[in-house]
Amino acid sequence: MSDVRHLPVPDALVGERADAALARMLGLSRTRTAQLAEDGNVTQGGTVLGKSDRLADGVVTVEFPDAVAAAPEPAIPGGLTILHEDDDLVVVDKPVGVAAHASPGWTGPTVVGALAGAGVTLAAAGPAERQGIVHRLDVGTSGLMVVAKSVPAYSALKRAFKERTVEKIYHAVAQGHPDPTVGTIDAPIGRHPSSDYKFAVVEGGRPSVTHYEVLEMFRAASLVEVHLETGRTHQIRVHMAALRHPLAGDLAYGADPTLAKRLGLSRQWLHARELAFEHPTRSGELRVRSEYPEDLAKALEALRA
Repeated sequence: MSDVRHLPVPDALVGERADAALARMLGLSRTRTAQLAEDGNVTQGGTVLGKSDRLADGVVTVEFPDAVAAAPEPAIPGGLTILHEDDDLVVVDKPVGVAAHASPGWTGPTVVGALAGAGVTLAAAGPAERQGIVHRLDVGTSGLMVVAKSVPAYSALKRAFKERTVEKIYHAVAQGHPDPTVGTIDAPIGRHPSSDYKFAVVEGGRPSVTHYEVLEMFRAASLVEVHLETGRTHQIRVHMAALRHPLAGDLAYGADPTLAKRLGLSRQWLHARELAFEHPTRSGELRVRSEYPEDLAKALEALRA
């Protein structure tokens, strides 16, 4: 039995591509909404819309071939926890295995989709499939993300990240013992010369600055606090690997698989621990802290033991 939905098109999405706008309206990935359009299941005013056709003002009708197709995005293991919410923004604790937003080739859960499913309306600013997103965490990194709910907050937060006034504190477990125990890594990062999905310290890369401090030492590794001055993709992972202290469990960047197995790690030990910034519409600082998720906490216990 098919499921038909009649959706009023929000003013902010009039003129947007059908696949991108429907991803936002339905809380689905853009890949799934594009497939619905390609299969002839999206109509407006009696006209079948392709994935790249633009939505007009009015109502768009989406027919799901079966109940399964109409289901929301895949459930997020462990859930997505909201640690702070007000009229302008929401701060979430993102589990591992969740992307910030839909992208080509990604069919897993997203922060945008999870918030839409929870009834949180995000800022109608930025590309439709990632509205409200002002910064991102890797799929394999857990921890804090702030997402804008209002357009003024979106603009102010984007500017704050660009001007580096947001305090981003990460905790990581690096293999070995970094020497010195407090330091700054200032090395440009760009695409890896031989691996499409990886990054590396390369001449001509984008300026990248990481500050670190060792908090605790174990026999095989160290717990490190990291303050990011810039926010490049994989920055902490690349910079620590360049120091020859890759993050525990980060096999893509040279971590020891034997240690990863002993610690029960199936991803890099990296967590966005604390986020602090001036509230975009109110006076005063907002500071949020996140506890370690179960897999990282257990790995830390194993190291201490």
